Amino acid sequence: MSTPMNTSLPWPDGAEVLPIAALRPVLDRLASLVTTHEEDAAQIPGLAVSEEEVAADPPPALEQLVDELGGIELRGARVLDLLVEDRTDVGPYTLLGDARTYYPLYETPDAAVVLTLDEHGTPGAVHGIGEDLSLQLAAPDLTTYLGLFADALEATLAALAERGPAEEDTDTERTEVAEQLMDAHLFAALLGTVDGVPEAELVPAEGDAAADGALALADLRGAALGTRVDPMDVDVPGDPLETHLSWREHGLVIAVHGG
Repeated sequence: MSTPMNTSLPWPDGAEVLPIAALRPVLDRLASLVTTHEEDAAQIPGLAVSEEEVAADPPPALEQLVDELGGIELRGARVLDLLVEDRTDVGPYTLLGDARTYYPLYETPDAAVVLTLDEHGTPGAVHGIGEDLSLQLAAPDLTTYLGLFADALEATLAALAERGPAEEDTDTERTEVAEQLMDAHLFAALLGTVDGVPEAELVPAEGDAAADGALALADLRGAALGTRVDPMDVDVPGDPLETHLSWREHGLVIAVHGG
């Protein structure tokens, strides 16, 4: 049963705000891409420049980023959403814990890409979550993920430009091609639809992790991007769907807890 999420979460206030200067190169790159390809892409305004009231409740650590950028649309679909208005704990989020420990960056009905947050609200690694609830390492941090996203968007927009002007293409076909291109360049590897990806071993939890109730851990520190973790591989008492996850080491160590 779905548990409605508060649209004004009691976020922890111990995290430092991610400085916009560190993100400036990729933000400028994204702005240039959507300006050059305005027939196919658009920038969602940030909170400081939006002319409409936005109900999103992003983590305080993202304050400077979301003031400037709300996300990116490709052919009308949000492929990067930094101002998520509706939170849920079902679908790809079924195994995730407290809503304050992660923040969606992209979602479909069955899959998502999430930014991990520690107990202070500090952003960590980014993971993709597939339809089977497996996790794939998308990036060790948000800056890296945004760079990879920009790479994929640039390749997608270049391929669309090769098809010719948007007005010479059918809307439906061009939109489908754009979706396929973004999948090929980024999302497929993060959402469990690519075979042959490396898999991280889940090992029994010991010490402090076991004392905190973890049954098993997957260590992704130094792992290749796209490395897969399947929490369903852990033998847990009761209903496997009551398993829940927590993060350690900036979201690079995944702990599996029983129901």
